[in-house]
Amino acid sequence: MATPQLRPFELVGADGGPLRGEVRTPGAGSNRPAVVICHGFKGFKDWGFFPHLAQRLARAGITAVSFNFSGSGVGPDGESFSEPERFGHATFTGDRADLKAVIGALLAGNLVAGVSPPSKLGLFGHSRGGGTVILFASADPNVRVLVTWAAIGAALRWGPETLRQWRRDGKIEITNMRTGDVLPLYTDVLDELEGDTDGRFDIPAAASRIAVPWLIVHGESDEAVPVTDAEKLWQANGKHADLLTIRHGSHTLGARHPWAGSTAQLDQAMDATVDRFVRDLF
Repeated sequence: MATPQLRPFELVGADGGPLRGEVRTPGAGSNRPAVVICHGFKGFKDWGFFPHLAQRLARAGITAVSFNFSGSGVGPDGESFSEPERFGHATFTGDRADLKAVIGALLAGNLVAGVSPPSKLGLFGHSRGGGTVILFASADPNVRVLVTWAAIGAALRWGPETLRQWRRDGKIEITNMRTGDVLPLYTDVLDELEGDTDGRFDIPAAASRIAVPWLIVHGESDEAVPVTDAEKLWQANGKHADLLTIRHGSHTLGARHPWAGSTAQLDQAMDATVDRFVRDLF
């Protein structure tokens, strides 16, 4: 197959600022399926394995859409966290609104010129992005296939002491270990999650409502999100989900940024992911 074409797009994000992304297409033609890729907390669309996953999907004949959540904090250069205030006010509501905007434009054929509405739609999410796509897919009938890597099993993940400090100071500081950037995280997301009396952000409950094929991938040695989260999600769903535990797999399956090449664990996850989307979207 020819080298996939890469086309950027920009929408209005949930916070009123730019929502930046790109589409990889496998060449001319219509009636292709599409997969929308969602990064996690402190992640971005060009981190490590994401461009390689998008490229693999495009080479398999699937339109791959990746974007930076408006609250990612990553600026127009696609690499640096030059928008810390946007990061500080990010919420799950905002992430879901961003995803809805991208999918809405994609389904309408308005995301980028020359890319027709997809024949079927799949979602991919890593870490917090995995939680976001679970919440989204549980309520949107357009989603036909779901794949998550290292998905969080709960939205509120901070311990009691951190929560007390957060309330006391009005923010906590988040360090990006790769760049050394210290980013503020204000109480917007804390207010949202602690005030969730309706279960809008109950990820296991959303998992139980997923009624499409779903591949749950998780490294058994994940240092950020324990593999028990994957087991909890799989058990909550039961009927439609398959669980793939990657032996010796870390949170990023050995991938680093800048990209330093693949690993056996990442290859296993990539192969299973592309196979699942090809099997269930065509």
